[in-house]
Amino acid sequence: MIRTAVPADVSVIHALVRDLATYEKAADEAVATEEQLHEALFGERPAAFAHIAQDDTSGETVGFALWFLNFSTWRGVHGIRLEDLYVRPEARGGGHGKALLTELARICVERGYERLEWSVLDWNEPSIAFYRSLGARPQSEWTVFRLTDDALSTLGGRRP
Repeated sequence: MIRTAVPADVSVIHALVRDLATYEKAADEAVATEEQLHEALFGERPAAFAHIAQDDTSGETVGFALWFLNFSTWRGVHGIRLEDLYVRPEARGGGHGKALLTELARICVERGYERLEWSVLDWNEPSIAFYRSLGARPQSEWTVFRLTDDALSTLGGRRP
């Protein structure tokens, strides 16, 4: 079962984010707090949205998708940028990841959004194969750049 996240889900989303960071070999980089996630998802001006995957039998939360809106100047409409998709290892193969992506695709179609985009680590072959099986194609001609920490502070006018 896939459902929209509610405030009571923040602690499990936080735990799943930590699990994802560990899986991606970057646990020390996942410093977001539950309070920050709550504000981003349910604050006065939500900047992100989330869906929860629950086991049909037990009702246990087994995965999540956290996303936000982007905008294509070329197409002139919004799209969805999937920030995180994670299904607990013991629940993989049960259709939860596909169900989460199907729900986001449904939202795109319903709202007239023309893109659903995400990033995947180049070493994550199981996920890459899964995404390809759904018809997703890598955008290999693009390179992701990121400013963070000292570089961001310096460029933004504040010395670290």
